[in-house]
Amino acid sequence: MVHAPERPAPGAPPIRINLYSDTQTRPTEAMKAAMMAAEVGDEQHGDDPTVHLLCDRMAALLGKEAAMFLPSGTMCNVVAINTHCRPGDEVLAHESAHILSSEGGSHAAIAGVQIHPLRGERGMFDAATLRGAIRGRGRYSPPQTLLEIEQTANIGGGAVWPVNQLNELCGIAREQGWATHMDGARLMNACVAAAVPATEMCAGFDTVWLDFTKGLGAPLGAVLAGSEEFIGRAWRWKQRLGGSMRQAGICAAACLYALDHHIDRLAEDHANARALAAGLRQIEGIGVEEPDTNLVYFDPAGAGVGAEALQAALRAEGIAVSALGGRLRACTHLDVSASMIPETLDAIRRLLRP
Repeated sequence: MVHAPERPAPGAPPIRINLYSDTQTRPTEAMKAAMMAAEVGDEQHGDDPTVHLLCDRMAALLGKEAAMFLPSGTMCNVVAINTHCRPGDEVLAHESAHILSSEGGSHAAIAGVQIHPLRGERGMFDAATLRGAIRGRGRYSPPQTLLEIEQTANIGGGAVWPVNQLNELCGIAREQGWATHMDGARLMNACVAAAVPATEMCAGFDTVWLDFTKGLGAPLGAVLAGSEEFIGRAWRWKQRLGGSMRQAGICAAACLYALDHHIDRLAEDHANARALAAGLRQIEGIGVEEPDTNLVYFDPAGAGVGAEALQAALRAEGIAVSALGGRLRACTHLDVSASMIPETLDAIRRLLRP
């Protein structure tokens, strides 16, 4: 049976250091003031000027002709794949991609597509792997129509795909006549870490989206960008899925605030992640993956403690981390200060002490 998310247990200590996810960020007071001052209208009818401003800015930022505002990143993926593909088509993506691991089977249930999982270290695959997955065209094989890439690769440790690798893979897709789609949930983390403009990072992709509810700190919203023709067709799926909104400018204003104030500061999150990883390496028995961005994956098995056991012990101390695939993930973001890193390390040392 699938259950709804649980509420905090009665008497559980409040979370004082929230490394569970960058989705846990809270809007700043200045962001909330911008939201309250937003000019609004009916977004579904095209009457919200703040949404229009956000979409225009995002199309320019991502180097695309047009953009649309949606409630969530998952809906961006669902809208994009339904617009790119027909039932029975095949999408090629890494085996740990968000569209496979974390979207409730929506692409099979709604789009009727199958996803061909590709292997590769740190959530990334190379040109040889992609070429090896190309099917012969014929009535026995599903039509391969879309290449999907997640930047950064979440379960791959927040790894940043290099631009030359992205361009090579997109070149193969063009040779095959496939469309290309970037899940850019943490795209700006990748751009800041690699010092590469977003237009260059996603130049080879037909469509791309950016999530504002992670490191950028907004309470709601993501923006999907592509050609004018694509976004026009995508609006039917936005309508079908209930993604058309009313006075959405209140939330779009938070996204605009994030564009102005929360991109450059992502470098602070990356520095805090490196500091956390360096400290974890000093604790005997903990295996640590070197972070590219704001995600630190570590495994306490060598210290004789299971990942979920350490997660629960930390939660009892008021420190939240997530458990994914037998390892722990700590995610730094704008609500995690540099002073919280040594405090977290002290708690882990204490909990692992014999």
